[in-house]
Amino acid sequence: MPSASGARHSIDPLLPILSFALIAAALLSMAVGANSIAPSTLLNWLGLPFGDAPQAFERMTLLQLRLPRILLAIAVGAALATAGVAMQGLVRNPLADPGLIGLSSGAALAAALVIVIGTARRLPGLPQNLLLPIAAFLGAAAAAACVLWLARDDGHTRVATLLLAGLAINAIAGAGISLMAYLADDQALRSITFWMFGSLGKAGWQEILIALPLLLLPVALLPRYGRTLNALLLGEPEAGHLGINVESLKRQVMTLVILAVASSVAVAGIIGFIGLIVPHLIRLHTGPDHRRLLPAAALAGALLLLCGDTLSRTILSPAELPIGILTAVIGGPFFLLLLARFRHRPELA
Repeated sequence: MPSASGARHSIDPLLPILSFALIAAALLSMAVGANSIAPSTLLNWLGLPFGDAPQAFERMTLLQLRLPRILLAIAVGAALATAGVAMQGLVRNPLADPGLIGLSSGAALAAALVIVIGTARRLPGLPQNLLLPIAAFLGAAAAAACVLWLARDDGHTRVATLLLAGLAINAIAGAGISLMAYLADDQALRSITFWMFGSLGKAGWQEILIALPLLLLPVALLPRYGRTLNALLLGEPEAGHLGINVESLKRQVMTLVILAVASSVAVAGIIGFIGLIVPHLIRLHTGPDHRRLLPAAALAGALLLLCGDTLSRTILSPAELPIGILTAVIGGPFFLLLLARFRHRPELA
């Protein structure tokens, strides 16, 4: 395992590069769209002495539409990528992804239930924008509990069983979502379609205030488990001999992964493959050290989703391509390449 000084030396060039690229992508995303804004006008709006002051509609576009969407893309991308790293470390498999083991589908099914029941029965109590994240969290937690229970064998988690159980949960949840879509009225059906395709188009300041703490909490806390996840790579018995409570580690990390995925699904629908693509790309540069992987993956995930969202709302402008479709088009072939690369590993047999 590399020393702490070596890790700091290796990570120094990467984080500033990713941070600079993220800032540049955010500025580009603010400027482009159905109504493009001149760079000098954008700089003037940011308080720099360049160009003409933005018009009223430009200020509204920047403040009410693009800025909250950019913040949400950054938070969701960072949460999904960090959750992907943690999940892969937890099961010691580079092909693991929160979506592959049913967390996203479980959260989406719970959200669909709330949409249909809430629309049809006008449920009292919590407002819809707060009820959906809670329901999504519970749905992801139920899916995770079922998958982990099925994968447990003699005190150990079987990776192959975990992935197969995840496929079954995805199929069951998909059937449940289809049933909710069949029972839904027009308004609820449009909302369910939003969850299935994935989109940041409904981002607003109210959603930001509710979702941002839930999304950033796992991003901030999961790097604290970097050293223990490194020990877990040696195997559960070996990690136990090093003084790590493996079962407690699994519960804590899984809870944060569920929080990240459920919150992401609650505000943006199902956005696949971010948690699979980003950890692998960063791992090629940093190696398997989770102390380096987790913060770098958070920045890279934010950058990838922000760039993808900018492309999705400009490629067919003024129409918008759902971001979930774009990430699936990119992530599907990438996953097949990963599967081909790791197909001879014994734990995948």
